[in-house]
Amino acid sequence: MQKVVVFSQLDAEILARLQQDYHVVQINPKLGDVQQQLLEHAQDADGMIGAGRVLNATNLHTARRLKVISSVSVGYDNYDVDYLTKKGIQLCHTPHVLTESTADLAFTLLMSVARQVGHLDQWTKTGQWQRTVGAAQFGQDIFAKTLGIIGLGHIGAAIARRGFYGFNMNILYHNRRAKPEFASSLNAQYCELNDLLQRADFVVLAVDLNADSNALIGAKELGLMQKHAVLVNIARGAVIDEQALIEALKSRQIFAAGLDVYQHEPLQQSELFNLDNVVTLPHVGSATLSTRKKMAELAYQNLVEALAGRTPAYVVKP
Repeated sequence: MQKVVVFSQLDAEILARLQQDYHVVQINPKLGDVQQQLLEHAQDADGMIGAGRVLNATNLHTARRLKVISSVSVGYDNYDVDYLTKKGIQLCHTPHVLTESTADLAFTLLMSVARQVGHLDQWTKTGQWQRTVGAAQFGQDIFAKTLGIIGLGHIGAAIARRGFYGFNMNILYHNRRAKPEFASSLNAQYCELNDLLQRADFVVLAVDLNADSNALIGAKELGLMQKHAVLVNIARGAVIDEQALIEALKSRQIFAAGLDVYQHEPLQQSELFNLDNVVTLPHVGSATLSTRKKMAELAYQNLVEALAGRTPAYVVKP
C-alpha cells in the first residue's frame, strides 16, 4: 500500500477517502518537532498533501521514492520547485477554484479601508461617537474612481470585473505582458508600474511571488502613490517592503492599506497593529467553506492521478 503524508490540516472527508486507499500518516506538531517528523516520514512516502509548510532539501533529503507533493493552495512559494524538479518530484497546486473567493476578499478589503470600517467600528464601540462625525471619520469614494491592478491573472481579472461592472471604475493594470484577452471587455489600460501607481486611487496587488515581484513595492513606489490612495495586498507579503509600508501609513503618505498577507506569517507582533489606517486579516483570501472544499478535492485528485502514474491536471512547471 502506498504511503501518503498529510503535512497540515485537511478536509475530513478527503482525509477519510485517503485512508481508505493509502497508508496515511499525519504530521502533528503536538507529537514533537515537525521537521524531524517530516524527515522521518518522507523516507518511505510516495505522496504528500497539505499546505502552509516550507518543503525543500532540508526536510525532504531523506525521501527515496516520493513521487508527488499536492499543495492545497494556488501559491507555491513555500516549495523549492527547482529542488523538487531535480529530484523528479511533481508539485501540484489548486488554481482557479479560489479565484472568485479571493477576488471577493480583495474588494472587501478595498471597501473596508476606503470607508475606514475597521477604525470606525472600534471608534463607535469605545464610545467616541459623541456628535456628528467630522473630517477625521470621512472615507474615500469608490464609485467611478481609478482601480490599478498589479498582476492581471485570473484573480486580478476577477477583481477588475468587480470594479468595472460593479463600481464603474476606470481600470489600469500592470503585468509582465499586456493581456488583451482579459482587458478588452473591461476597457482596461496597460500601464508601466510607476504610471499606474501615480494615477490609481486604489492599487491592488495580485501577483505571484517570484524574483521579479519580490519587494516590488518599496519606499520609492509608495512615494509615487497619491495621498488619498489605498493599497490592498492579497498576493504575498514579500511583494511589499513591510517596514516601508508602515512608515508610509504612519506619515499618512497614503490614506490606508488592506492586508491579507505578510512577510512573516502568522503575524504575531507588528507595528501595523498600532495603526488606525490599516485592516489586517489572517491570510483568508480563499477561506470560505465551499472554496476550501473545492481546493481539497482538487488537491486530492492531483495526488491520486500522480500516484497512479498519470499526469495530474495542475502541475507546477519549473
